[in-house]
Amino acid sequence: MLGGFCVKFVGTIMDLALPWILSYILDNVIPARDRRMIWVWGGIMVVCSVLALVGNVVANRLAAKVARDTTERIRHDVFVRITRLSARQTDELTIPSLISRLSSDSYNVHQMIGMVQRLGVRAPILLIGGIIVTLSLDLYLTLVLIAILPLLTLVVYVVSKHGIPLYTKVQQAQDVLVRKVQEYMGGVRVIKALSKTGYERDRYDGINREVVKRDQKAGMIMGITNPVMNLFLNTGLAVVIIVGAFRVNSGAAQPGMLIAFLSYFTIILNAMMSITRLFVNLSKGAASAGRIEEVLEYPDDLLIGEKDHKDTENHIEFDDVSFSYGGVRDNLSHISFSLRRGQTLGVIGATGSGKSTIINLLMRFYDADQGVIRINGDDIKGLSSSELHTRFGAAFQSDFLFEDTIRENIDFGRGCSDEDIRVAVETAQAADFISQYEDGLMHMLTVRGANLSGGQKQRLLIARALAGRPEILILDDSSSALDYATDSRLRRAIHENYADTTSIIIAQRISSIMNADLIIMIDDGRIIGMGSHEELMRSCPDYIEIAHAQMDADGGEVPVGEIAPVIHRDGREAVI
Repeated sequence: MLGGFCVKFVGTIMDLALPWILSYILDNVIPARDRRMIWVWGGIMVVCSVLALVGNVVANRLAAKVARDTTERIRHDVFVRITRLSARQTDELTIPSLISRLSSDSYNVHQMIGMVQRLGVRAPILLIGGIIVTLSLDLYLTLVLIAILPLLTLVVYVVSKHGIPLYTKVQQAQDVLVRKVQEYMGGVRVIKALSKTGYERDRYDGINREVVKRDQKAGMIMGITNPVMNLFLNTGLAVVIIVGAFRVNSGAAQPGMLIAFLSYFTIILNAMMSITRLFVNLSKGAASAGRIEEVLEYPDDLLIGEKDHKDTENHIEFDDVSFSYGGVRDNLSHISFSLRRGQTLGVIGATGSGKSTIINLLMRFYDADQGVIRINGDDIKGLSSSELHTRFGAAFQSDFLFEDTIRENIDFGRGCSDEDIRVAVETAQAADFISQYEDGLMHMLTVRGANLSGGQKQRLLIARALAGRPEILILDDSSSALDYATDSRLRRAIHENYADTTSIIIAQRISSIMNADLIIMIDDGRIIGMGSHEELMRSCPDYIEIAHAQMDADGGEVPVGEIAPVIHRDGREAVI
């Protein structure tokens, strides 16, 4: 940037020298009738013109490079900071707003940086240098110009003061627009299935109009500067011509000086117009830079505390844990349980009861408001993010697949061996459908795995969770699209191939967790039942009610305290 400024400075000085050289030729060289000096000074003008052209071209190319590289760094830093935000901070900022800051806001900063380098040096030099040169040409005519400058400065200040907040509101409206587009694209099938395309189009049109309305208001405020400054500058130019004509007529000034003065006045006029455009761009860029800075300066939420180790045989331990998302009411209240290594925990409960919140706290996406969570006796607040998360393999209920090969989606950049991926695929019951593709694991998936069925997606996601041979396996309602037989084979294979892995399974159906070592039933953030399947079938009315409802729906009824498999006609056994 400094190199570009130096080149731009030289080129701008050459531009400033041209009118003065022309004035000297008209007033001193031509009256002397010395053709050789005319050629000499004309050659100097050509050299200055070439230097000005080359300097401005080189400086503009350097400015474009600096703006490009700076914006690349900004986007990288913002993305890295976003990945380190806690889930609570992401909820506060919202995903659409973060996308907008990475895209449109960074673009506005890119435009600002580029324009500052192109006009931020050239325009002030032309303005200040033009005034200095005009002072040396004619003091009285320069006073006319100087009298206008405070008015122009006042216009720029007032308009910019009101413009920056307006552009901030424009970006906020764009956040809403991005969110709506995300919703529409994500739910396009539902929208079409319910024939709500027209309804959604009208909603989108309303949001889009709000963006346009705010942008128009900001543009109209910032657009005041051009006509007002043109009025002041052209009025000053008319006064200069009138006063200059009288001074030339009286012999107090020479015609060449007046021509040079008018040239400088035009240069100064253009410089002021450039500064106006610069301030408009600065207003947009400053508003966007403030939004980007808000993300970069967001305080660390999940700080790493002091190491706190307790000798215990438990692998995972929740000790009187309570948590609230909004601070109004507890989403989890006094949760306590423990698991030994290799054991399986099943969590069941109504939608919104707090099942997934347990996982969010265990993986430290949020910090518990009360209580302690330990893994291998270590308080998770004393573990770094990498040290904690590398212990997990997780398949969430709303997970994603990339537009990439099946193998890359399972490996996920972890460098898993072919053997680990093979075992994971077979355990997840995904080998059958993968083998049907000619290219097998190298089969390319479309965006979000749209060319797979729901059950196939879930099996790949489970394979991804298993491929890293995790210490702790999280299955958050990740087998809901699987049939009972496949679900049963999946759980049996996990038990056989990953015997040392501690598993936490969140499910809506009892068949997915009935063989777990420990089952807890959650209702409104509280544990209302804990124990094995048999124990809960004797002691927890809510669990019994769910069990009978699901078993009756499957065509069988199981008395309290009994486990009854369903035997198909071909002799295959499936769990209820």
